[in-house]
Amino acid sequence: MNKTRLLILLSIAVLIALFFAFDLQQYLSLEALKARQAAFDEYYSTHPVVTPAFFFGVYVLVTTLSLPGAAVMTLAAGALFGLVTGVLLVSFASSLGATLAFLVSRYLFHDAVQSRFGHALKSVNRGIERDGAFYLFTLRLVPLFPFFMINLVMALTPIRARTFYWVSQVGMLAGTVVYVNAGTRIGELESLSGILSPTLIGSFALLGLFPLLARRLLDGVQQRRSLTAFRKPTRFDYNLVAIGAGAGGLVTSYIGATVRARVALIEKHRMGGDCLNTGCVPSKALIRAAQAAQEMREAARFGMTAATPEVDFRALFDGVQQVIDKVEPHDSVERYQGLGVDCLAGEARIISPWEVEVDGRVISSRNIVIATGARPSVPDIPGLGAIPYLTSDSLWQLRDHPGRLLVLGGGPIGCELSQAFARLGVPVTLVQRRDQLLPREDSDAAAVAEEALRRDGVRVLTGHAAVRFETRGDERLLLCKHRGETVELAFETLLLALGRTPNTEGLGLDQLGMRLDDRGAPLVDDHLRTSVPTIYAAGDVVGHYQFTHTAAHQAWYAAVNALFGGWRRFRVDYRVIPWCTFTAPEVARVGVNEKDASERGIAHEVTRFELKELDRAITDRHEAGFVKVLTPPGSDRILGVTIVGAHAGDMLAEYVQAMKHGLGLNKILGTIHVYPTMSEANKYAAGEWKRNHKPERLLRWLKRYHDWRR
Repeated sequence: MNKTRLLILLSIAVLIALFFAFDLQQYLSLEALKARQAAFDEYYSTHPVVTPAFFFGVYVLVTTLSLPGAAVMTLAAGALFGLVTGVLLVSFASSLGATLAFLVSRYLFHDAVQSRFGHALKSVNRGIERDGAFYLFTLRLVPLFPFFMINLVMALTPIRARTFYWVSQVGMLAGTVVYVNAGTRIGELESLSGILSPTLIGSFALLGLFPLLARRLLDGVQQRRSLTAFRKPTRFDYNLVAIGAGAGGLVTSYIGATVRARVALIEKHRMGGDCLNTGCVPSKALIRAAQAAQEMREAARFGMTAATPEVDFRALFDGVQQVIDKVEPHDSVERYQGLGVDCLAGEARIISPWEVEVDGRVISSRNIVIATGARPSVPDIPGLGAIPYLTSDSLWQLRDHPGRLLVLGGGPIGCELSQAFARLGVPVTLVQRRDQLLPREDSDAAAVAEEALRRDGVRVLTGHAAVRFETRGDERLLLCKHRGETVELAFETLLLALGRTPNTEGLGLDQLGMRLDDRGAPLVDDHLRTSVPTIYAAGDVVGHYQFTHTAAHQAWYAAVNALFGGWRRFRVDYRVIPWCTFTAPEVARVGVNEKDASERGIAHEVTRFELKELDRAITDRHEAGFVKVLTPPGSDRILGVTIVGAHAGDMLAEYVQAMKHGLGLNKILGTIHVYPTMSEANKYAAGEWKRNHKPERLLRWLKRYHDWRR
């Protein structure tokens, strides 16, 4: 805590201590008020301006310092000033004092609480950002909730001070009127408990629930409004229809069939989607082939004769296709039909909230899940239309040496494919608009990956913005801007690796009135429901995390919420989402990294273990990389992990499990790891954290003890 905060905290503590030391609370009791009412009335009659001004100031001070007595002062307002003037004074004084208490609490404690517990408070923060005014209004309406506690606790959330003020002003008005009115007949009151009867408190409680009920009703009306233009079938062919047979659609239909729902799965192209046919499976097969080629070049490191591999690109890509064919039965029509899923081939178009047209045939379903995935993005760069290009979808048609390969985009796909082709003997130039490859990763992780790409022969050009493509005779060129200068890059084959765009064209979403974002992706709530209440979306088409494993993760929520949402709905859990870039070395990550923590103001410590110190990394000649763990200051709770190294994606699994189940570094340190394995690096990283937090005072006493024992 800095000096200013400490000074404010001490000042408040002194004021509160003086309040109790001089027994000032005796003046803020019902008995004192009744005993001095005549004197108050006389003073007010002779000082009609000073009295309400002084009262207003004292009320603000009492509420700002969260002192006991606000209820009595509210009664005093009624007794002294009458109903109208009393309500005006108390309403504004209480709201101002509450806001000042809110601001003080926010200044003193908000950052510390959010930095230490922000990870656990994510769902609370999201709820406050979305519905904070409704929550606060409810709390203000119900007198059961302590006035001062609401001020202090709400300050720790993301609610705006302006919102806090006006909601408090409106929300406390009903209670203020009740108390001030009671003050006008103070002589009849025997105790504060006599102000609010159980019936009146119950009425306030019901009134407090009104905003939430109204919000739920409004959401329901808005959701149902999207259905009124369509005729609902009297009977349905299916309980659930999934559109798209990638990871999202496959898992959705699998879950639906498992719980004995009648499910249809529609796919217009190939079962398995991008992951099987053009993404994860073929790219990893290509990367493995490239690794074999690199091992031949580096054989001398192991005492063998190095060799320059001769790559038969036709045989290479035929081998990739064989891998796809071998995995394909896992996602086949036969398998899913055997599970009880009706697999329909054709192009789907949603014609109503309950109906899908598949190549002229209309089927109906209680609920629909859109899992159509995404496709490679094609940038609007002048001259690109005249240049043939490849994407991560069309790349697998190659059967010949591509010649000089230009890769546009330095994200995970661009880096993986650039390194793979370079290892296969292809001259590769990688162009990245930003100054760093893998821009979502920390700079030290990206630097290791960039060094590896350069070492393998990739010409890496960061900070180069594509301007236009040109053709000069038989030569193809990309013109880039780099530090104000034009750079010309010649190439023979162009590969675009610039992210992915949701597949929603032709689905009929516009006709349904479904809300879409600026990329054309369906906007979904925390339960993956779109603005059309019978339709859900999961996977790359949603766009939050475009990974196969997150598509499968979302599919569970989409299927369960679609089938059972009338009884129970589940919010998607995004707390622990891992991912990996399969360069050599791999770059794997879960949770926040240093870049995220700095941008979001999350207090953190960094513990780092270098793989060059790990026995297994040394024996395998894979010493490049590190394990980096972020924890809150003084705590072993894991905020995030970045691992750079061979098999980093496999090593990350231990941290994913630890974060998912709330296990800290001490638990990892106390777990036996097989020697010698790469996973030992996780234990050694935990050991580094432990050494940095060893109990020095206890160790000094132990030294004295052992000295005495000798």
